[in-house]
Amino acid sequence: MTQKPLIVLAFSGGLDTSFCVPYLIERGYAVQTVFVNTGGMGEAEASRIESRAIELGAVGHDTIDASAALWDSFVIPFLQGGARYQDRYPLLCSDRYVIVQAMVEKAHELGAVAVAHGCTAMGNDQFRFDQSVRCLTDLPIIAPIRDIQSVTDTPRAYEIADLEQRGFRVDASAKQYTINENVLGVTVSGSEIDELGAPNDASRHLCKPRDAWPGEPLSVSLGFEQGVPVAINGEKIVDGASSLAVLNESFGAYGVGRGIYTGDTIVGLKGRIVYECPGIEVLMLAHKALEELTLTKHQNEFKAFAATKWTELVFGGQFFEPLRSNLEGFIASTQVLVSGTVRVETHGGSALAVSVVTDHALMDDSNVYAQKAGWDAKDAEGFIRIAGNSAAIGASKLASSRGSGSELSCKPQVEVHA
Repeated sequence: MTQKPLIVLAFSGGLDTSFCVPYLIERGYAVQTVFVNTGGMGEAEASRIESRAIELGAVGHDTIDASAALWDSFVIPFLQGGARYQDRYPLLCSDRYVIVQAMVEKAHELGAVAVAHGCTAMGNDQFRFDQSVRCLTDLPIIAPIRDIQSVTDTPRAYEIADLEQRGFRVDASAKQYTINENVLGVTVSGSEIDELGAPNDASRHLCKPRDAWPGEPLSVSLGFEQGVPVAINGEKIVDGASSLAVLNESFGAYGVGRGIYTGDTIVGLKGRIVYECPGIEVLMLAHKALEELTLTKHQNEFKAFAATKWTELVFGGQFFEPLRSNLEGFIASTQVLVSGTVRVETHGGSALAVSVVTDHALMDDSNVYAQKAGWDAKDAEGFIRIAGNSAAIGASKLASSRGSGSELSCKPQVEVHA
């Protein structure tokens, strides 16, 4: 009997990747599923995912722990850069790149003839997966969910009906939402979220609602060395991903880190999601508070340009673009003095960086804003005249051109009729 060609499928156990297994088998492939655990699943859930793959007909299954890789390759440079996509979205999609790396490595190890994923033709992930695969290997890419969109305009309903017809159960949550979870947090779309309605409580995973918040406030100290989180409440961080999971749980109990985001996608659509990322939210807040004290004005301003570009590359599927690592080198060079301890506090809903301790604050006892400074009044008056000279002349010329030197506003005149 001729042996079937082997294909490696990135598998999460959700609706889309569950559909892919029997679909690929019908097309003559032996399917090896790979679940790349990026920190959002415990052992019990990983075991359930493996059982699901075998139930669907996979010839083999691998579970690969990539949470440490995600911490090193994404969390650290993201925190050090500090820029969210379109100033809102905290890039919870970034585990896709370590998933692709692990999938390609497994495909090469097993001598697979192709790789497969469960991305749709409407979303960002198809670009992230395909482009990353192209950067890492010349293996063909098969995307069953994209394929079926040539025969249906309701792929989720099509997948559910197909699986149920084959005798495979479909969880109720899969019928309602698309859920992506990793150690960074959770994103949820579908149903009322796609319809621009108020998200139901069923969309909550990490962040508790107001009536479930603890009565006492939470206060946590976070230690950094050169922009890298190294301690929580004085205890050294040994496993970054596990520490992030702890922050997710502790601050999620207070509802911190939940948001609704509507933004521009890679494929030219508007996308609306609910996201929850308590740990990332708190780490970014603490890092920013420390950075504000330890970087110069020009460092803070210019680093924002580099960080924004880094974020655009990562969101946009260009993780393996060489510019990304170039930008990371620059960003890391700004972090030499970003060391100290920040205390973050929450009473629920949001958090504040309430205190900062560092040896590298660009301040000293002789110069305190609005209190005292190492210069006298005449120095200040001279500085104001010099620094504001061009603007003062420009304002005077503009006022003269309008025929009045006493106008305080450049607003157009509006006639009001009774």
